[in-house]
Amino acid sequence: MSNTIDTPFLRKPATAEHPIHELISERWSPRAFANRPVEAEKLHSLFEAARWAASTANFQPWNFVFATREHPEEHARIVETLLENNAKWAQEAPVLVVAVAKLYDFAGREHNSLYDLGMAVGNLVTQAVHLGLVTHQMGGFVVDKARELLNIPEGYVPVAVIAIGYPGSPDTLHPVLRERELAPRARKPLNEFVFEGSWQQAAPDANA
Repeated sequence: MSNTIDTPFLRKPATAEHPIHELISERWSPRAFANRPVEAEKLHSLFEAARWAASTANFQPWNFVFATREHPEEHARIVETLLENNAKWAQEAPVLVVAVAKLYDFAGREHNSLYDLGMAVGNLVTQAVHLGLVTHQMGGFVVDKARELLNIPEGYVPVAVIAIGYPGSPDTLHPVLRERELAPRARKPLNEFVFEGSWQQAAPDANA
């Protein structure tokens, strides 16, 4: 795996009950970022990965508005959309991305736009791990403010803000956030959300 986990900073690989790819295992959501810009070619690779996500009828409804700390006014506009608790740490991220879905109506199923955007972001964050970057996705932002400050038109909905950068030291965080950063990762067992045949009928031996 190229240039992936070669960092002295905190790693929190998943404790998987079944085999998964290392890129998935190593992806997590830190809040500490190094004071180091992300190279343009790496940013291009992230969006290229998103570009090749699956989508309903190949509509590709994903859109991304990003800003880097090299352009402080643009970066500050995205920070301004965040809720206070997120803004405190995310303002240090070298790149902020607003993920936006174009709301198309495909056979009366507008929700497909959101699903497809999620697929694209999944590609993006996995590619980030491959490139030695970390990401933290946030739903804690003000949608209307994002529309206003970033000139997002009608028919498009901002869905998440993603902080991107190189991993930093947890010691740079407020003690409360540092505690969260160092806490072990946890996930529900498969038998709580994977059903076979009908709702809440757990697949046999799903957690074996």
